[in-house]
Amino acid sequence: MKNKAFIGFIVLAIIIAVYFITGEKTSGDELKEPDLKEVYSVSLENIDFSNEITGLLSEGVIDEIPEYEDVFVDAFSTDSHSNKLLRWGISRNGYNEIPDADPGAPELLEKYGGAYLGDTSQNKIYLTFDEGYEKGYTAKILDALRDNNVNAIFFITGPYLKEHEDFVRRMVEEGHVVGNHTVHHPSLPSIADQKIEEEILGLDRAFYDIFGENMKYLRPPKGEYSERTLAVTKKLGYTNLFWSFAYDDWYTDRIRGKEYAYEKVMNNLHNGAVILLHAVSKDNADAIDMIIKGARERGFEFGDVNDL
Repeated sequence: MKNKAFIGFIVLAIIIAVYFITGEKTSGDELKEPDLKEVYSVSLENIDFSNEITGLLSEGVIDEIPEYEDVFVDAFSTDSHSNKLLRWGISRNGYNEIPDADPGAPELLEKYGGAYLGDTSQNKIYLTFDEGYEKGYTAKILDALRDNNVNAIFFITGPYLKEHEDFVRRMVEEGHVVGNHTVHHPSLPSIADQKIEEEILGLDRAFYDIFGENMKYLRPPKGEYSERTLAVTKKLGYTNLFWSFAYDDWYTDRIRGKEYAYEKVMNNLHNGAVILLHAVSKDNADAIDMIIKGARERGFEFGDVNDL
């Protein structure tokens, strides 16, 4: 009996220690320590960036919708959380008008601590960049942000951290926020809870090993999510950050010029805008200085992304 009591005491002590170290209670589905080798060995060749956004843009539905629409709903739904595949999309209403999100989507985000807008009573806007991989334009974007005293959120993947630590270090040192875009860029509703945790915490812990800080914002790959993924990622301490403006700027073979990118953004500025731009776009890199100056000329300020 004494041995059993002693063993019970040891187990209880371990549970309490884990709780205070991680800030989370353990459970039967306890997360195992992510393998950081996975983060550093992942290859871009095995990641699909062809459809960075699969939800509705104002121009219409993306050309090719993936075939997994409802394949994983039953497999990963629970009694408390639906795994119905949702694709973040907005319908733009033009300059100085708040765009329309899918019915019920803002309320669902609010329930799980997510966001896609800043304070719409203030003329502040926020810049966010998705950095799945590098096309040679990030330095120019960072230069423009530095020269104009604007900070942004850069959402990176595992390969980006592995191959471009120098750019990530510059982001951190120059006051930007580095967000989590997962290790392998999967559609989160298509994978189990444990795998979601590995995708997010694996990248987070690799980032922490280098920079000594944790990530706090998550941008779900492809803008795909479900109530289940919102609940899982909230439990991990993350804010799912979507957007109130985006356009089809991730196609590297569609170079339309900096004026095109500039006009796209200028024509859709509004209070509290969270602007999504892809850093693989030459148009965006060439236009970012113009965008910042143009927005300020129209009376908008760039808010501190830490306040989101």
